[in-house]
Amino acid sequence: MVCQLRSARWSILYGPLDCSLYLLHRMQHPGRRVELLLIEDDPAAAQLTRDALSHCGMISHVTVAVDEVQAMQVLRQESPARTRVRIPDAILLSLSGTRCDGHDLLRKIKGDESLRRIPVLVLSGSDAADDDLQRIYGSYANCYIRKPADPEQLEDVVRAIERFWFGIVILPAR
Repeated sequence: MVCQLRSARWSILYGPLDCSLYLLHRMQHPGRRVELLLIEDDPAAAQLTRDALSHCGMISHVTVAVDEVQAMQVLRQESPARTRVRIPDAILLSLSGTRCDGHDLLRKIKGDESLRRIPVLVLSGSDAADDDLQRIYGSYANCYIRKPADPEQLEDVVRAIERFWFGIVILPAR
């Protein structure tokens, strides 16, 4: 049995468990928009991740920040254009980058009383050594996820993130 869910932006086929989680989420949070902040300085990797996220039924908006300055503007609800930006429900943080020290940014987010409750999901294209994992979790990352290079596998990972963080886990209101 497959449940088909439609919206103006996407049509996704879910299995029975996924459909139940989606419907439960919508009943618990009617009209709620799930928003993510993707911190990724590689434009190709950011687009690949955005494409995978576009197939998710619960995630309605993704803001991309290419460096620490942009990320902190979003998180502190500052915008150069003076438009209000929403605090994200979760942060997807790429550690590997030239424009952003992900470890430093993670420490800043988790060290800020007003931001530390936002789940930070660390993404990396490679396996982390044990000392890197100790450093990541020691900075209070909520999880470390190996990001596959294959778009179909990345879509599977993104759907698993969506199911777990927005279908099973109960997060506090923004």
